[in-house]
This record gives sequence, C-alpha cells and structure tokens, in this order.
Amino acid sequence: EVQLVESGGGLVQAGGSLRLSCVASGFTFDDATIGWFRQAPGKEREGVSCISSSDGSTYYEDSVKGRFTISSDNAKNTVYLQMNSLKPQETAVYYCAAPCTYNSGTVYAGDVGSWGQGTQVTGAA
Repeated sequence: EVQLVESGGGLVQAGGSLRLSCVASGFTFDDATIGWFRQAPGKEREGVSCISSSDGSTYYEDSVKGRFTISSDNAKNTVYLQMNSLKPQETAVYYCAAPCTYNSGTVYAGDVGSWGQGTQVTGAA
C-alpha cells in the first residue's frame, strides 16, 4: 500500500521558515517522482515542487522559486520541503504525493491513488 505521511507544519511569522517532511512507503522510492502540493481555504489544490528521486532533478512552481527547496534522502525514503521567506497567503494544508510532473512553471500531480492528511502551514502577518 502506498503511503506518504507529511509532518513539520506549524505557525510561522511572515518571512519565517519551516521544513516539511514526507515519509514514503509502499513503492520503489529510488525510481519515483514525489511532489509537494498545497490547498488554501476555498481554493484548488496546486503544485509547489517536484523531485525525481532517481536523478535528483528538482522543479518549482514559479512563485516559490528561490525561496523553497525540495530535497530527498533516499536512505530514509523521505522528501523535504524547506520553505523560506514564507508569505501569509501561503497559508495552506501542504501534501506530498507521487508521482508528479512539471511543465512550464507548473507542478502537476500524476495518478495519485489517495492523498494523505497533509500538514497545516499557517503564515502569520
């Protein structure tokens, strides 16, 4: 069974930083693409970043480039999202999912069987 469990969310002041973690199981992590997505209240879920665990390629939605960094630790089957200079409008539930794709500045979810609970990130103004 594919499982991805997010953690690391919290309340952060505008301009602050958080690091999210996503522990994966139930599939071959080393061959996967794993992404971070977020859903703000009343809005559609959107892609944030995607990483290829096989070659380390990383992709970012345009608005987070230069502020967010995605990384993976294949030995721990874990993907991280380091978020710096957070903005209050980035308050959302953050999810990780696999697979993901990227095209022209946008990260997309692939055929994701089910989404996890996510982790709440709240940026205080």
